[in-house]
Amino acid sequence: MTRYWRFYWPLALTGMGMVLSMQFQNATLARYPEAVRELAILALAHGVFGFFNACLQFISQLTNVYARSPQATRRTWLFVVAVSLIIMLPLWLIATTTGGQWGIEVVFGVDTGTAARVRTYLLLMCPLVLLNAQRHYLTGLMIQAHRTGWVTASNFVYLGIVIILLVLGFSFGWPAPTVIVGAEIAGVCTLITLLLLAHRRYYQPPLDPAGAVTFGELTRFFIPVSTTGIMFALSRPILFAFVARTENGLAAIAALRIAFDFSMLFQQAANQFRHFFISFGFDDLEPKRRFMAWVAAGLTSIMAICAFTPLSHWIWGDLMGVPSSLTSLSAEVLMVLCLMPAIIIYRNYFHSRLMHLRETGGMAWGGLVRVVGIFVLSALLYRVGALNHLSAAAVLLLGFLIEAFIARIANRRASARHPLPREV
Repeated sequence: MTRYWRFYWPLALTGMGMVLSMQFQNATLARYPEAVRELAILALAHGVFGFFNACLQFISQLTNVYARSPQATRRTWLFVVAVSLIIMLPLWLIATTTGGQWGIEVVFGVDTGTAARVRTYLLLMCPLVLLNAQRHYLTGLMIQAHRTGWVTASNFVYLGIVIILLVLGFSFGWPAPTVIVGAEIAGVCTLITLLLLAHRRYYQPPLDPAGAVTFGELTRFFIPVSTTGIMFALSRPILFAFVARTENGLAAIAALRIAFDFSMLFQQAANQFRHFFISFGFDDLEPKRRFMAWVAAGLTSIMAICAFTPLSHWIWGDLMGVPSSLTSLSAEVLMVLCLMPAIIIYRNYFHSRLMHLRETGGMAWGGLVRVVGIFVLSALLYRVGALNHLSAAAVLLLGFLIEAFIARIANRRASARHPLPREV
């Protein structure tokens, strides 16, 4: 347990640090004129950007699995550069063409001015696709070397840079898109620099005689997991597309953005179990499952304390300056999302097994079924007039539950083809 905890807690802090920047972005926008509208616009922009950025979320796992020799490491890096350029191109087209403007207006049901504001954010976010790809690649190498403490330290330096630049940008009266995205880009560049220094000092490629890898192998691994990331990123835009058409839709979207971003602190901590099982394997499962259960209980308890006590109002209202009209709505959403950590950890146990076996197709199917489920449930609730901030949060939760069961079924089939030393 001690060994597991020493490996896990830096990763958990890293995951939480990565999304803490969103809380400070929300706090900054809450102080701009028309804060509710600005928060909603950023939520829509992140919904579109996240669709492309989510393709990169599994690059660290891909690197951890495949970069097992000098040849494989070089080829993995070239693959990461190529896919990040391919992924950035459609985002740039959305941000710079009239077709992109029209698509934003139609999908989200917003006016021309709001769509144009969303495109401003998206254009500034384009370089982040390339930068985040390198960030995840280097993170995967350091996790492979069990240097998780360095990853955590680097991410908190990144967070400090973001916070400082958000404060300075707002103080100087810079436009909101420049402040929000500029701070993020500067923070990621700093993080990459620190990871490069750590890589040069600590990392030695494993001399695995079977470590050679082809671009075909990398592609077969990457497409299903990137599909999983895309399906995750589609969840919010689908919900927002329906919620935006309800009465007071922008206020509901702003509240959902605040609660979803806060819940990501706990979800990112839960997501680190993918690395946990890739690194430690699936033998001697009982203590690993017990450790998993303790972490799930701890994350759920902390989240429940925030949701069901005045703590959430203090964090969002007093610290972040979110308008009081949004804090109550956001707290109600967070109450629903308290079940999220346990569902995510349960799902990620099976995800890590599928990645360990390099059979990631089941992950893609699970993500696809989740998105279809969210779309169908959102459409039904909207049609009967029952879609609001609470029901939207419940739909998101049910979507992840559906995905977890699909991942379990895929794992059972994969286990039949590649049995472990003991049943899982």
